[in-house]
Amino acid sequence: MLSVQDLHVYYGRIHALKGISLQVSAGEIVALIGSNGAGKTTTLTTLSGLLRPREGRILFEGHDLTHLPAHQIVRLGVVHCPEGRQVFARLSVIENLRLAAAHRADRDGVARDLERVYALFPILAERRGQYAGTLSGGEQQMLAIGRALMSRPRLLLLDEPSLGLAPMVVETIFRVIEALRRDGVTILLVEQNAYQALRLADRAYVMETGYIKASGPARALADDPAVKAAYLGG
Repeated sequence: MLSVQDLHVYYGRIHALKGISLQVSAGEIVALIGSNGAGKTTTLTTLSGLLRPREGRILFEGHDLTHLPAHQIVRLGVVHCPEGRQVFARLSVIENLRLAAAHRADRDGVARDLERVYALFPILAERRGQYAGTLSGGEQQMLAIGRALMSRPRLLLLDEPSLGLAPMVVETIFRVIEALRRDGVTILLVEQNAYQALRLADRAYVMETGYIKASGPARALADDPAVKAAYLGG
């Protein structure tokens, strides 16, 4: 579904991604793990069209995304749920959700997807008229994921969904990720909780200072002594 080939990305003179290559197949959850500054968020931001690579190619279902604007990438089915939630604080929950479907003409489909989001996150149905900025951190993360789903992703780029959340909310978020996989949504997951990421994922890539240092089945990486020592507390 997704093929990233020799991708180089810069912030000014800073060489952030140094020739990374990765693949994601339909129906998979693929995790990107690594320490802060490894390039994980930069990878997702580049895939969604918010950063432009200097070299390399991004192919999604045969479409070359490398130089497409972000809104066209969304319409092809690649949807980014960013780190830090970034909800529209002065819009209500329902306005945030409907805004993500503004490019869609299938009203019946939008209505069904809205009910699906409410089924996944019942608290959003209860809070539908509430300003997003008044929600708790966990509720805002639920809204951010729900908003991404309203764009009907074929590939969901999910960046740090559990960051800063209470353990009970984290459990809810990961249950939803598993439900999305069962529904056929393909997910590229960046997650600081490497143990949870490797438990959920089919395959994973380990990033370090702009390079991919290791890759393979998630269970094999979870058992790798070097990965254990660096990211799983030994």
